Amino acid sequence: MSPTPLHGTASGGAITDVSGIEVGHFSDTRRPTGCTVILAREGAVAGVDVRGAAPGTRETDLLSPGNLVERVHGIMLAGGSAWGLAATDGAMRWLEERGIGMDVRFGTLPIVPAAVLFDLPMGDARFRPDAQSGYAACEAASSQPPAEGNVGAGSGALVGKLFGVDRAMKGGIGTASVTVGGVTVGALIACNALGDVIDPDTAQVVAGARTTDGKALLDTRRALLRGERPKPLLAGTNTTLGVIATDAVLTKVQANRLAMVAHDGLARSINPVHTMSDGDTLFALATCRVPPTDDTPGMTVLSAMAAEAVARATVRAVRAARSVTVGDLHIPSAADLAAPRG
Repeated sequence: MSPTPLHGTASGGAITDVSGIEVGHFSDTRRPTGCTVILAREGAVAGVDVRGAAPGTRETDLLSPGNLVERVHGIMLAGGSAWGLAATDGAMRWLEERGIGMDVRFGTLPIVPAAVLFDLPMGDARFRPDAQSGYAACEAASSQPPAEGNVGAGSGALVGKLFGVDRAMKGGIGTASVTVGGVTVGALIACNALGDVIDPDTAQVVAGARTTDGKALLDTRRALLRGERPKPLLAGTNTTLGVIATDAVLTKVQANRLAMVAHDGLARSINPVHTMSDGDTLFALATCRVPPTDDTPGMTVLSAMAAEAVARATVRAVRAARSVTVGDLHIPSAADLAAPRG
């Protein structure tokens, strides 16, 4: 296995604009799947909010404010459904080899929570991210703006599956950042949503379910409200994953709150969202690199910044994606279809 070529970088900022954050992708060449690691080598205060009803996660309980561990050293996002959680083992091995982790007397223990999305319809499902994939993602990690679109955890992502996979469109991975008062908040989103992706600034559908002839965007929200019936769904086959990072100084309680309110960005950019078939999960990391001053944004402003970065990154995930063909299944991208007028 080897990483595939990168697909372009962010023009609206990136999560790596946050000091202390690195991102690396691994994209499997055997089928559209992969994983993405977000590293914080010096450790970052962390929180999480799991909002979808069908999550696949690892080490999220320890991020509860009442539990012991304060800082994590990375977050793993992966395809492959629950099998993809194995990619975390490779990230832990990579970090341990470099002496990065929590001192537990008998060794250095890297803390790497993880979440996965379901991309098994895309090719031979026997190929999914494993420990070797996670290690390779760490090897590729840097503080440069990460590639977007059909890479890493977004390689096999689809959106708009409520009326069948054959009418879906290509999802992907995207990133964005916002800076206010010397503090930066960045987001990295792997969008594999059941619903459509909406541009919050225009309220137009960017990518999602297509009409029966496959040539135009349907607009899932309006279709459901006028009584069109969705196809039966296999539970847990969708999910949007993401990481919000900031260089502000946060407590563990505040990091969990930031992860919670960042879901507002998903609600602005995905419709429907947080469904029974989605495992939507957002992590928050604070590298605490910017000391607080009288001008430092408080939690209200940070929350607004996080939601904005998440919404922008979600839209970028589908705009950066490109069409794929796997067997008889052709999945177009946002670049292939014009948004409807009205």
